[in-house]
Order: sequence, then structure tokens, then C-alpha cells
Amino acid sequence: MSIKKSGVDQQLIRDLAGILNDTNLTEIEVELGDLKVRVSRQAQAVHAIAQPMSVAAAPAAVAATAPTAPAAAAVADTSKNAVTSPMVGTAYASPSPGATPFIELGQRVREGQTLLIIEAMKTMNQIPSPRAGIVTAILFEDAQPVEYGEPLVIVE
Repeated sequence: MSIKKSGVDQQLIRDLAGILNDTNLTEIEVELGDLKVRVSRQAQAVHAIAQPMSVAAAPAAVAATAPTAPAAAAVADTSKNAVTSPMVGTAYASPSPGATPFIELGQRVREGQTLLIIEAMKTMNQIPSPRAGIVTAILFEDAQPVEYGEPLVIVE
């Protein structure tokens, strides 16, 4: 990793973003000397932040952002009716590719019924409905990376 007069080595950021895409990770961080570079993925965007490790580095942060794709949940309802992701991983709407989705808009669900699966570290985690109700919004796309606390489904 090298620091140039014009800022952070952009090739390093591209390489780290490539690692995120290749490995389906959501974040990677590298430290070398007094430079710390963190690249993270949110929805379909890739963000990179590089900053010196010193305390007085507030305005010295450099940010590089890849073009953002339209997010399915651009404005997500974070009300008490939102079922949020309990972990970082990849959300799936059905038990296997081509299978019928667990839920559909307008469907009535019971408490404990599986709404979706989140794959984290090669483990499939069923996400149950915390309450009985009707599915009024599905805020994720099938096979989409999700973050902890991200609203996924609205059950009213």
C-alpha cells in the first residue's frame, strides 16, 4: 500500500472492493503504519474510507464511493412493525433457488412462521415472524446482502 501526494492509492481501494465482491464479504479493513483503510458494502454500493490513525484527522478523511444502484428499500419503514435483520449476511426469499418464496405481499403470517433465510458464514438462519399479522412490505431483494438492524419485512 502506498500513499501518494494526491491521496490514497486508488488501486488499493479497487483491489479491496474486488475482494468484497469476490468473497461476498460486507466489510474489510487494512492497517499499515499510520494509515487505516476500510471498505464496506451497503446494499449494492461499495464505500471506502481511508484516514490517518492520528486523533486530529477529522477533515483528513478521504472517501471514494462507487456508483450506487437503486436500492429496493430506499426509504424503509423503521416503525415497530418492521422485522429487522438480526445479523449481517445474504437474505433469501425462498428455501432454494426456484422454490416458492416464504412470504408474499398481503399474505397473513403467524408468529414464528419463517419469513426469509439469512446466510451468514455458510449457515442458513431462518428468520421467524415476531408476531401474527399481514405482510405489507418486503424491503429486500432475493440474494441481497443485508446489514445488522436493516429493516427487511413489515408485518402489521
